[in-house]
Amino acid sequence: MSEFSDIAAQETKQFLSFILAGEEYALDILKVQEIRDWTDSTIVPNSPAYIEGVVNLRGEIIPVINLRARFGLTSGAELKNRIVIVLNIFDGRKNRLMGLSVDAFRETYDIEINNINAAPANVSVIDDEFIIGLTTVEKQMVILLDADALLNSGELAQTHNDNVA
Repeated sequence: MSEFSDIAAQETKQFLSFILAGEEYALDILKVQEIRDWTDSTIVPNSPAYIEGVVNLRGEIIPVINLRARFGLTSGAELKNRIVIVLNIFDGRKNRLMGLSVDAFRETYDIEINNINAAPANVSVIDDEFIIGLTTVEKQMVILLDADALLNSGELAQTHNDNVA
C-alpha cells in the first residue's frame, strides 16, 4: 500500500482570468482556443449592440462580443491592453468559435473545485445563469463565468440560420 493512498487527490480546474471594468473574471481554460490582440472588426448591420462585429480567423468568420456592453457596464476610455479571447463553444449540436473582447489578460489559475463558492443570487449586473461561482485567489475575489451559457443565450444562440455566413 502506497504512503499516498490515504491522501485524497484535490480535484482542480484551470481558469484563464481577465479584467473587465476593474473586476477580475475567469473562464474554463479548456474553452479557450487562443488569445489575440485587439484588431478592428467588421460591423454587421442590425446586430445587437454588444456584438462588435466579425473577424476572419484563418478563414473562419467569428463574431466578437464586447463583454462590457453584454453586461451593461460603462464603456470607459479606449483601452490599450484590450484583447480578444477566442472560445470554442458547444451550442448543443456542434462546436463554434466566438470571440470575447475584454479589457486585459490577467492570469491563469489552478483552482480547487472545493474552493468555488456559489454566487449569491441577484447581486451582480451579470445574469446568475452565466456565473459558475466565486473564488478567492491571492485575497482577490474572482467571478467564474460559464462560457457556454453566456455565448448560447438570447440573440447569440445558434438557430435555423446555421448555414448563413
